[in-house]
Formats: sequence, structure tokens, C-alpha cells
Amino acid sequence: MPATVIIGGQWGDEGKGRVVDFLSRNCSVIARYSAGSNAGHTIVNDLGRFGLHLVPAGIFNPNTTCIVGNGVVINPKSLLDELAMLNERGVDTSRVRVSDRAHIVMPWHLAIDELDEKMRGEHAIGTTGTGTGPAFTDKTGRLGVRVTDLVQPESLDQLLSFILPYKNRIITELYGGDPLDGDEIRAEYQEYGRQLRPYVADTSRLVQDAHDRGEQILLEGAQGTLLDLDNGTYPYVTSSVPSSMAAGACLGVGLGPTAVDRVVGVYKAYQTRVGDGPFPTELFGEEAAALRDHGIEQGTGEYGTTTGRPRRCGWFDGVLARHTAKLNGVNSIALTRLDVLAQFDAVHVCVAYELNGKRIDALPASLHEANAVRPVYEELPGWKQEVSDVRHFPDLPPEARAFVRRIEDLVDAPVDMISVGPAREQAIVTRDIFGGTL
Repeated sequence: MPATVIIGGQWGDEGKGRVVDFLSRNCSVIARYSAGSNAGHTIVNDLGRFGLHLVPAGIFNPNTTCIVGNGVVINPKSLLDELAMLNERGVDTSRVRVSDRAHIVMPWHLAIDELDEKMRGEHAIGTTGTGTGPAFTDKTGRLGVRVTDLVQPESLDQLLSFILPYKNRIITELYGGDPLDGDEIRAEYQEYGRQLRPYVADTSRLVQDAHDRGEQILLEGAQGTLLDLDNGTYPYVTSSVPSSMAAGACLGVGLGPTAVDRVVGVYKAYQTRVGDGPFPTELFGEEAAALRDHGIEQGTGEYGTTTGRPRRCGWFDGVLARHTAKLNGVNSIALTRLDVLAQFDAVHVCVAYELNGKRIDALPASLHEANAVRPVYEELPGWKQEVSDVRHFPDLPPEARAFVRRIEDLVDAPVDMISVGPAREQAIVTRDIFGGTL
């Protein structure tokens, strides 16, 4: 059976984890394929509210094998803490499998992440400080430590004997930081390896075998397409390789590209971004605060799951949404947080940009020009009616239905799922993405 990819169509934080959690009941395998603990998914279900950073969001389905693929970089302490938290709250983690080829976030990655941001000064990227970027840099620079090394003490020793002196020179001589202690690192990471060993497997074989058996596989992205190294708002992008795009999903878990036939793009009904970089539809003042703080009492406001930083907020950008849909081959949309827009008398959708007096329909590659564009808005009537209890599309207010249809037109893909609240059951499904019509 073909696999399905879940991607974020904006700058992340679209609600992918909530969508994966909802769809996992139909799947036997959920595989996380990219990023690291810099990405967070918030899940609300009958067990409570959870913030996940490395464990796939399908963990709450007792029949699903959850795979952390080779495309993920793993902070072993973060992963072990997450597994312990889930176990303490009654969630079975025995179905988690970690790729032996995934790379490890080491102490020098954390140190360099912090020191490099300080050295950049006003040109800092605004990283999460989790060491994820430096870990991906070492992966491509062939200086990485992998899970297979972590669980073999002799291999870890051999790598530390070369890499640590190399990194200490960079930390002390380039950044002026303090050197790291090799004995402390060795003891700490050998213990992490011992604790993680039961979870480690050749996960590409697990995914391939499940595919051969005709099982339903869901490949879980962790960040948004607009943070992609090649196609995002460079340099304010992620370092993840493979990317958070659908094209990277197969690389990140060990499947061939012909195994995928469905790409679900997750889009918020508005737009958010954490960190610096272009944001054509960004709002300020009361409107931004209204978007950011909706649901804050329940812990669902627009604040980062990983960092707690307030997110920048703005209206839905149809130009960028169509761009990311085409890049990923999106053939199904999950539209999240429609309920948040119920507070407005009118809602706006960006349908084009203006640059130097000319109308354009794409965000320029030039950072200077991307920061200079001005959105061209289309105003739609608001619905001023609570929709969090709606479960069927025809029961939405006509203005809300018109907004959804306009999103479909702009993105050129059908909206098959609409989130009207953070809880698992707060969803409207108009078409089963796995094949049927509801």
C-alpha cells in the first residue's frame, strides 16, 4: 500500500502533530523523517496535553510502530526524557524504534549553536539552541556520531578521540569558549547508549517490510516547507537534511520515491513564524495579539512548543501556500485552527504581492526584495460564530465554508480535514485521505 507524507506548508507550527495523531488510527507505521528536537508537536487527547519533540505523534495509537528515522538528529537525553515522560503518563513506548543510522546531537553541537549565534550578533538566525543545526553540519561534513556508534562503546571512544580535540579547538580558538571534558562526555553518552540500545534497529528494513506487506505507512514531517534549505526564505531556514519537504521523506526513512502517492499539506487558517526572516503578511498590535493569545488559557496559544517564544502572526498567505503545495505535490489539505478566526468581523487572505509598484505572484529569492514586498489582500466576511463543536462541513457558517473554498482555490488542492480545536475529536473530515469519501 502506498505511503502518505504529512508536510507543513508554512513556516512550521501548522499543527502537523495534531493531524498525525488523528490519522494514526488508520496506520500501522508512523515514521518521523527529519529535523531534531528543535521541532515540537503539541498533542491533546483523552490522556491530556503532550509536547513531543522526537517521538512520532502516532505514539498514542496502541497498534502503531513509531519510528525515528535516519533523517532525524537525536539528542539522546531529550529522547530518553520524552520516553520516560510518556511512560509515566501511561503511554506504551515499547513500539518505538530508533534508526541505527540517525545522527546524534553531541555536547559540542549545543556549545557551538549558542556561541555561533552570539558571534553573529544582529545577523543571528534565531535558532532554538538545541544543537540541531551544528549536528546537521557535521553530518554533511562527515564528522558525525551516529546511533550505531552510541550503542558501541569502542566505536564511541574512537570517534571521541579524534572529534573532541578538533571541536575543542574551534570552541576555544574561534569562539573563545571553554573546552569540553572528554571523560565526562564519554561516561554520559555511554550511559545514553546503554539505555537506548533496546530501541535501536535497522528501521529502513522495518519500513520496507511493512510496505511490502501492504500496510499503511505515514511519514511525519517536523518543520515547514518555507524553512527548507533550497526553497525556503534563506538564510532564515533550517539545516535539516533531508528537508521538511515531501521529497525528503523517503530519504529520511529508507523508502523509494514510488512508495508515496499521497501528500497531505498542513496549513493554518492564518500564518505564524518563529524567529527572524521575511513574513509578508505579518500583523502587529491588536490583531496579532488576538491570533497569538487565542486559547492561551488552555495552553494552545501561539507560543513555541520547543522554546516558548511568542510566534509572529499574520493573515493566510495564498501566494506562499500555493508555492509550497506545488513544491510538495500536495493532493490533500488539512486546514488547522479555523476556530481562531471566528473572533474577527472580516478575515483577509493574501492573493499577490506588490514590489516596486508592480504586482507579482511569487516571493523573490533576494532577501532584500522579499522583505520589501507588500501583500495584496482579499477581504472575506467573518462568521463571528463559535465553530469548535461543529463536526460536519455543511454545519459550518456559510462565511466559514466560503473561506475554506477560497483556500482550496488558492492552493489548488482539496481541504479534506479541518481542525476546529486542539482536541483529537475537534475535526471535520470531508474525505478520507486514505481512499474513501465520507
